[in-house]
Amino acid sequence: MLKRWCLLALFTLLANSFSFTQAQDKNTPKQPTVFRLFPAQDKKDAGKQPAVQRPNYDAIYKLGPDAKKQDGVSEGKLSSKQTFRGKLYDNTEHDYWVYLPHDLDKSKPAKLMVFLDGNNYANPNGPVRMSHVFDNLIHRKELPQIVGVFVMPGVPLDSEGNRVTDRGKTNAQRSTEYDTLSPKFASFLEKELLPKVEKQYDIKFSTNPDDRAICGISSGGIAAFTCAWERPDLFRKVMSQVGSFTNIRGGHVYHDLVRKSEKNPKPLRIFLQDGSNDLDNQFGNWPLANQQMASSLKYAHYDYRFEYGSGGHSLAHGAAIMPEALKWLWREKK
Repeated sequence: MLKRWCLLALFTLLANSFSFTQAQDKNTPKQPTVFRLFPAQDKKDAGKQPAVQRPNYDAIYKLGPDAKKQDGVSEGKLSSKQTFRGKLYDNTEHDYWVYLPHDLDKSKPAKLMVFLDGNNYANPNGPVRMSHVFDNLIHRKELPQIVGVFVMPGVPLDSEGNRVTDRGKTNAQRSTEYDTLSPKFASFLEKELLPKVEKQYDIKFSTNPDDRAICGISSGGIAAFTCAWERPDLFRKVMSQVGSFTNIRGGHVYHDLVRKSEKNPKPLRIFLQDGSNDLDNQFGNWPLANQQMASSLKYAHYDYRFEYGSGGHSLAHGAAIMPEALKWLWREKK
């Protein structure tokens, strides 16, 4: 009897609940239950996942006073943007800028530093502001007088001689010049661009490779290393920020080549910088690649320094430590 009564009570409760739900549904539009990992932002984006915003790993890195104009410091001259068409990279045009220190003695061979992806370094309001850095360090005699040449990768030209605006083609040209493991870009500097700068500004660059440095970021970083590795008779000082020592065009082999040069190391001085939040993609892992390069340089007894921080794929960390990096790179003693 008790069992029948319990079943009857349960049936009555369910029926009332069902009736109450139906009553609500008559007055309330039915809302489907949808489970989304990333809710769509609007109708046109329905079904798309918005990009996940990465933390700003570079926020801790700030430019110091040496990247700013200082009272009482004589300023060098930074040229406006200029263009150049050479022959080694046919049908391309390169933009470049030149920095001359204050009171440069043109009767003596000039020390040289080349910057790849040059506008990132030359722009007075950009991430590095090299003209101010040079002015301040040269003024305090923490650097010798150095001429800066800032060059951008070539831009392809169409059949009428106009610049190609397709980003795919311009990026491919940059990769051809910077990621290829060959002496070609060093030859472009030696035989085409630098002689033009010498003639244009009535200067002569020192032929002593210890008086020449080359610097770059990302693919420009590995390009700087390649120029010195292939032509240590031209450049013996290298600075690389978040260098692409990965398999874009075979650059992942460098840490092996460096190790194998142990018995006959090249006369290079190398400054590397990278961060733990640098790129990780189909070409490789940038933090691991740079750590491998540093380990190989140590093993083969090179004159090197490796600054490893927490930044991403940018110039923020490299710019923040640029004054100290320059002083280390250009020091007289090992």
